Amino acid sequence: MTKAETYNIDAKKTGTIDLPDGVFMLPWNESLIHQVVVSMQANMRTPVAHAKDRSDVRGGGRKPWRQKGTGRARHGSIRSPIWKGGGVTHGPRNDTKFAKLINKKMRAKALFVVLSKKFKNGEIMFVDKISFGKPSASEAKKSMMSLSTIDGFGGINSKKNNSVLFVTAAGDKVLAKSFANFGNVEVDEVRNLNPVDVLKYKHLVVVSPKESIELLETKEKTVLGSNKKSKIDDAKKKPTAKKTATAKKTSVKKAVKKVTVKK
Repeated sequence: MTKAETYNIDAKKTGTIDLPDGVFMLPWNESLIHQVVVSMQANMRTPVAHAKDRSDVRGGGRKPWRQKGTGRARHGSIRSPIWKGGGVTHGPRNDTKFAKLINKKMRAKALFVVLSKKFKNGEIMFVDKISFGKPSASEAKKSMMSLSTIDGFGGINSKKNNSVLFVTAAGDKVLAKSFANFGNVEVDEVRNLNPVDVLKYKHLVVVSPKESIELLETKEKTVLGSNKKSKIDDAKKKPTAKKTATAKKTSVKKAVKKVTVKK
């Protein structure tokens, strides 16, 4: 377990928190990150550009002129790609599929690798609680001003470098509305974290770190299979098909013996 310092909204240290090594202490894996990020960006593509080919263009059902005798080149339709107003050859189509499959384990491990890189670079902050009575941009600005006094987070107060992602354990609409007018600030739940968003924003602020880290740890155990040992132990305890078959045979033999003895 690795320890990290926690802060309050006034940028004062409140204690430390234990971080699971499987989430925040993984080595950098460039090939995995590239594969997952490219696949996620491809899945987010919504093709809009659409060119009509000769079958989509209206008209051209009649042959423009007869095949022979006119001295002109032979044509079958005025909607041929070589005609003005005709179809487009090899143009963009909105039915093109860019989607790529990503394994759950690859996506989860890519997220944890990116979080580990952010943590090593000192770009993750753990804040106990950020809450406002009502949506207020001025209160949000004050909290950003105070958090910018922490070492390594001085850039979050400037307009050019205030790329911050606030992550909460549960949805907080008041917090999201308070930061809605900030250009490079986003508020989201920890369950929606993905490698693309973590890489998009320079700094990551984890609100309610105890609950948030518990969610990440359970995801790491369930998706990446950290509880393989317990599964293997359960498999050992379960009887195999051969053992059950032999047990049935012995029970049948015992029943037959009992019947013969009674006779």
